[in-house]
Amino acid sequence: MIPLSTRMRPDNLDKFVGQEHFLKPGSLFYNSIKNKNFKSAIFYGYSGTGKTTLARIIANEMDNEFIEINASTTGIKELKQLLSEAETSFNSLIGKPLFLYIDEFHRWNKLQQDSLLKALEEGLVKFIGSTTENPFFSINNAVLSRVRNIYEFRKLSVDDLIKIINNCIEDEEKGFGNLKIAIDQDAVNLLAEYSNGDARVALDSLGFIIENQTEGERITTDKVAEALQRKVGFYDRGDDRYDLLSALQKSVRGSDPDAAMHYYCRLVDGGADLITIGRRLMVMASEDVGMAYPSAISTVTLCVEAARMVGFPEAGIILAEAVVLLASSPKSNKSYEAFQKAMSDVRNREIGPVPDHLRDSHYKGARDKGYGKDYLYPHAYGGYVKQQYLPDDLYESGAKYYFPTENGVEKGFSAYLKSLENIDAEEEK
Repeated sequence: MIPLSTRMRPDNLDKFVGQEHFLKPGSLFYNSIKNKNFKSAIFYGYSGTGKTTLARIIANEMDNEFIEINASTTGIKELKQLLSEAETSFNSLIGKPLFLYIDEFHRWNKLQQDSLLKALEEGLVKFIGSTTENPFFSINNAVLSRVRNIYEFRKLSVDDLIKIINNCIEDEEKGFGNLKIAIDQDAVNLLAEYSNGDARVALDSLGFIIENQTEGERITTDKVAEALQRKVGFYDRGDDRYDLLSALQKSVRGSDPDAAMHYYCRLVDGGADLITIGRRLMVMASEDVGMAYPSAISTVTLCVEAARMVGFPEAGIILAEAVVLLASSPKSNKSYEAFQKAMSDVRNREIGPVPDHLRDSHYKGARDKGYGKDYLYPHAYGGYVKQQYLPDDLYESGAKYYFPTENGVEKGFSAYLKSLENIDAEEEK
């Protein structure tokens, strides 16, 4: 039986859901398809986000011969045969290039990837390679330079997945519209959230539930949790994960490791995903701990990366260390406040240009314009020399953004900056 996720693939751009950061009516990408002048591209990102589906839609819209292969099962011999046939077809009366889609393109070695170069240069093929790896590390530069268009496929949002699930339930042709499925909205929401941005997981899980439940039975959150082998968590107690994240951050900010650990455990027990928790912890490290203990962000980032490598349940131990560290660290939000104040000026004030002595002077003609001419190199003065760095108007108004506390490590930075102020004051006497 064909999996539901395969059966429900949309066949035109208007039915495609997600990736609106590059694909929406009026965008250059969208117009290139509609105008039939789409060139080769690399699609990279998470599984179940529409890479293969969009490649098929593009091929259909372009009205080209379409061949789809997987790099894990196709070798260089088969590829050369395809390219030979593409050359014959291109040089015939048809004169159309082959539309070649290669899934898991990163699995090919350098020699295999380079086999495409001649065909790309001569226009024999229009090529889309898809990969879950970062193409700048997994794909040869020679291929990237000829493809140029690289599109990142992000995880689908919960709203995107809810739309996809509801479309499947209502679709009478390919979905379950003729079965009049009874499903709670909470169950749809839970399925979307637990699918972690992956439409394939969402649809195939829905298909599994519908195909194996008692006829006429209503789909509830318990059924979804059973299908995904996940605890319902938040829906059992009525907890809101955003309230728990807020309580966690406020407990950390208040230096209460016990309360922080309590809310962290409720998040884990409730089914919050590792990335959601990890991101919030990294924000806390800079927003709330900040310069009082600058190493916190490094330690927390390492904890989050380690947690991602091992996954739950062991990841819970690693993230717990980050929670305790943050709650037990001295606090300062002064770097965060400095960022907000400076950004407000950048966005709301009329600000002059970079002072001439700070401008780049390494290109021909820069010195003739006076750029960099009067710059004082601090290292030549023992590490510090007084000079103007802010644009004129901000300097003249005495703009100041960073006001360090006396907390933790920041006390040392505060003392250093005050010593520089004293040097300036002495020089002005």
